[in-house]
Amino acid sequence: MMNKLAWRRTWFQVHKWIGLILAILIVPLCLSGAALVWDEPLDRLANAARYAVSGDRLLAPSAYVAAARAALKPGDRIAQVTLPDGHGPVVVAAAPAAAGKAGGKGRGGPPSRTMVYLDPPTGKVLVVADRNAGLVRFLHGLHGSLQLPGVGRTIVGWIGVAMMISSFTGLWLWWPTVGAWLRGLRWRRHRNTDTNLHYLAGFWVALPLFVLSLTGAWISFPAFFGALSGQSAQRGPDPRAAARAAPIAAPALTPEAVIARAGSVARGELRSISWPTETSADWTVAFAGDGAAGSSVKVADDSGVAVAAPARGQGGIARLMRRIHDGTGMGPVWQTIIFLGGLLPALLAVTGVIMWWRARGWKAELAAKQRAKRGLARG
Repeated sequence: MMNKLAWRRTWFQVHKWIGLILAILIVPLCLSGAALVWDEPLDRLANAARYAVSGDRLLAPSAYVAAARAALKPGDRIAQVTLPDGHGPVVVAAAPAAAGKAGGKGRGGPPSRTMVYLDPPTGKVLVVADRNAGLVRFLHGLHGSLQLPGVGRTIVGWIGVAMMISSFTGLWLWWPTVGAWLRGLRWRRHRNTDTNLHYLAGFWVALPLFVLSLTGAWISFPAFFGALSGQSAQRGPDPRAAARAAPIAAPALTPEAVIARAGSVARGELRSISWPTETSADWTVAFAGDGAAGSSVKVADDSGVAVAAPARGQGGIARLMRRIHDGTGMGPVWQTIIFLGGLLPALLAVTGVIMWWRARGWKAELAAKQRAKRGLARG
């Protein structure tokens, strides 16, 4: 019994200090993650002008390129044309001329891109904006790196590790010391509402929070977890370095010619076409059908040879971990679970701090009473 109580005291200290030290980071991290579960609807609300399209009929990609060039600054280079998946705008991404060969920001941040949102049937420019601007992009930066380029991703990863430990220790502390475990599901385990909230919400969120923390840590430390899963040998070009490469100014092929060549290798609804860069002279054409062979095609700009290739980030455990973490393609039930898995930890952080602060108060009062008794005894 004493051994069990000693373990409980140990886990209580671990759980308490993880919560107190990380509380100020856990709240924005969890709330931003909850909001990003439905990032597209949120973007439609926050940036309605981008989605003010007049229809779904599509023009040739070159028409969108020409319309975007008229809205871009001299020297800007087209990087990608993305067609809508449903009712939405055509988006042309361009690398600013000032980015030069670096293609964007420093090593720690995403590459700078100017986004031109176009009306599909007319090619009319709806909005021109920096890719990293706006509420949704801010939330992505906050959730992925706490808006700290470079070191922020590592910090978020270690927070994920700490939250896994917190989930385990919290469940241990939730477990009733006397009686059946069902006693732990009672609402009135304590006289304070915040403590009852902490116990009950902590139980229901423990498993989803552990999963979200594990997948978040996996995303932050792909090399470490890739080695554990046996995928470390599957090395290829660094996708982040490739994304930062500047697109070439004057490719030999037109977008229509590239699409025609790609169509001889793969079929499906066109999703995007990416320009060759100064580090890779291949166009990349993506078709609808996540996970289907041939959904991504490389087309050499010099020879026009088309070769089927797996879409970037497609397949594998790492891809599954990301889908579990952000809910992409996982259905409304799991999306709702991870939405609550973002809200409830923020509630746990706040109630935990309240509980700690109140405990400090009564401990101080108890210590004062004990000092007074000792003073009376000596007198």
